Amino acid sequence: MQASLPFIQTMSMSLRSVTHNPLRLQMRTHARGAMLGLALGDALGATVEFMTPREIRAQLGRHNQIRGGGWLRLACGQVTDDTTMAFALAEAWLLRRNAPAAEDYAQAFDTWMRAKPVDIGNTVRRGIVRFRNTGQACVLPSEDAGNGATMRCAPIGLVLLGAPSDTIARATLAQARVTHYHPLTDAATLTVVNMVQAGVSGAGIRAVMAQANLLVREFPQFGFRGKHVDNPSGYIVDTMRAVLHAIDINDNFESALVEVVNRGGDADTTGAIAGMIMGALHGEAGLPERWLRALDPGVYKRCIDYADGLIERSPAWLL
Repeated sequence: MQASLPFIQTMSMSLRSVTHNPLRLQMRTHARGAMLGLALGDALGATVEFMTPREIRAQLGRHNQIRGGGWLRLACGQVTDDTTMAFALAEAWLLRRNAPAAEDYAQAFDTWMRAKPVDIGNTVRRGIVRFRNTGQACVLPSEDAGNGATMRCAPIGLVLLGAPSDTIARATLAQARVTHYHPLTDAATLTVVNMVQAGVSGAGIRAVMAQANLLVREFPQFGFRGKHVDNPSGYIVDTMRAVLHAIDINDNFESALVEVVNRGGDADTTGAIAGMIMGALHGEAGLPERWLRALDPGVYKRCIDYADGLIERSPAWLL
């Protein structure tokens, strides 16, 4: 059970020309945009996670401010597992001279869970506990096509910008399958990595959405045009349809993020995924200043530090 190799190769082939000798300043600011966008979308969406659009309107009107609260009772600017798992994935790369193995990803996630994060999904917990008990860093194929592997994947897109498509695919799926092993999750996670890379490389919105179109061509259930998805669940198809539709009908970071989180449901994760893609596309300068000021200062610094460290290790940076 895995995304087909031709699909993986086709998704990444179009990125090679635009990642050849890109400007380092552009890469740095757009890499920062991806990591900060992930955290901003997470923090914005966490307030309304598991609420319906009707409940959001009744309690908050149009939710467009980072304010904390929600079912997790977060402080203003605090983030959830979506962001902190991405931090763990970033550390798996930055703390090693060589590329991590699957066991390194699993160990990083195990360390993250031992630190008692504010939230953790059931599928993620099961995968990490399985690694603790068996030493196996890949779960068995299952029917659980969740979004937990996709929400944390931004660091792969940054550190492997300009790498061969098979290298990107191996790393993407190795980190994903510590906790999730399903062809739909595989394909969605690869798509998001490639969308992030298209954004960071400066290829523009057409190249970003071309990756979404490739996903739909291979897996039509991800079709998103003209389909408004309310209350998206943790099922990766629901998540991606909401995210891709919001990106497709909005032309800036803030409007896309506000659009997707006001649909409720698994709003921290739809916000995080939309945030990493739109942040990669628009760069640090395209993020709302009032949201950046509201973000927890420690989270802000880690986003900057990880973005810089990851992109400076990428093949594109070293050209």
